[in-house]
Amino acid sequence: MRPTPLLLRLALTWTAFGLLASIWPTTLGTPWLLSGLLLSLAALVDPFSLPKARQIQLQRSLPGRFALGSPAPVTLSFSHSLTRPLALELIDGLPATAEAPAFPWHGSLPPHETATLTYDLHFTERGPQTLTPAHLLASSRLGLWQRALRIGPSSDTRCYPNYEPIVRYALLAMANRQDQMGIVKRRRSGATLDFHQLREYQDGDILSRVDWKATSRRGTLISRDYEEQRNQTLLLVPDCGRRMRALDGELSQFDHCLNAMLLLSYIALRQGDDVGILSFGGEPRWLKPVKGAHAMPLILNHLYDYQTTTQPSDFTEAAERIMAMQKRRALVVFLTNLRTEDSAHLHSAVNLLRNRHLVLLASLREQELDQRVESPIHDLDSALGYGALCSYFQERDLLIRTLRAHRIHTLDATAQTLPIALTNRYLDLKATGIL
Repeated sequence: MRPTPLLLRLALTWTAFGLLASIWPTTLGTPWLLSGLLLSLAALVDPFSLPKARQIQLQRSLPGRFALGSPAPVTLSFSHSLTRPLALELIDGLPATAEAPAFPWHGSLPPHETATLTYDLHFTERGPQTLTPAHLLASSRLGLWQRALRIGPSSDTRCYPNYEPIVRYALLAMANRQDQMGIVKRRRSGATLDFHQLREYQDGDILSRVDWKATSRRGTLISRDYEEQRNQTLLLVPDCGRRMRALDGELSQFDHCLNAMLLLSYIALRQGDDVGILSFGGEPRWLKPVKGAHAMPLILNHLYDYQTTTQPSDFTEAAERIMAMQKRRALVVFLTNLRTEDSAHLHSAVNLLRNRHLVLLASLREQELDQRVESPIHDLDSALGYGALCSYFQERDLLIRTLRAHRIHTLDATAQTLPIALTNRYLDLKATGIL
């Protein structure tokens, strides 16, 4: 139980009235005493009208899942069994990773009626989330006192990576407009094409695709149609170490990598390939390669609670674990942020994997550093910062060139371009037939 601002203002007014009464005791002394008795009586009696927790009911309705950074509506329904209107101040039991600008909420609830409050909630961190009972301040009949209550049940939900780019790709694919996302379909080398069907000749078909036997039987040009080779394996290896904890915009670099992994997984599953996941740089987690469009929810449920750690990233240990767990040849995609000190470990890890797998190193470049290097130089500090950035980029470029000189497939992209660039590189590698 706590006093309300109204009670404090009345007490302050009565005290000021007492100062005046001390100056003119004959005129104001008796009214001051009577008003004090009245205020004391009201302050003593009013707490008995405070509601108890069992007299207020609250129910919460929320989505079964949230997307990271994307608001979703949550509905609170509350009522009470009192015979008078109840003034309320409400804050829902949100975890530290949740944001809802609608609180605190103030209102008055009439007797025998149910009030509904709908607010937008979004989370700043992936994983399982729990909303505890709501925090409630209920006022007494005269409004002199308030009681703090915890009302309602606890509710569990999940916050997934934001897979909105996947939905957008799906809609565009249905309208045959993949080029609007920048994803380019590549022509494959003829040696690895799988025959699909015969069809009528179309302008632009190369003569080597013409089936002359079928043409002689039908009396019109018939072309052979090919489809991309299926049943290959894509193994995603995200770096969960400390280097991926840095923020890049509103999300961490690791969250950007997860978004790219989801889009790439969606494309690979549609291509008929298997998709598996093996993390490193923390507690290793393994998802055996799965296949088919129906496997996308399984991948989402596996990835949604991945978190980075403060541990270093060991590429050699990751390579040994991949060789032990993935026996079939696969395209192994490392998602990390390369550093110059990784050079020696990377070469040994990739050389071990290349005995069986095709390896692609996808490195996330900080967009903020790209923007800083283009900023004008005004003073000595900005000049020193520019020099340090140039040195960093030179070392990074040298590492990338060294890896490519050793015929190691690499990709260096910012968080905003990584999903599309990684998908295009995957399609390029499939088109070459080397997988």
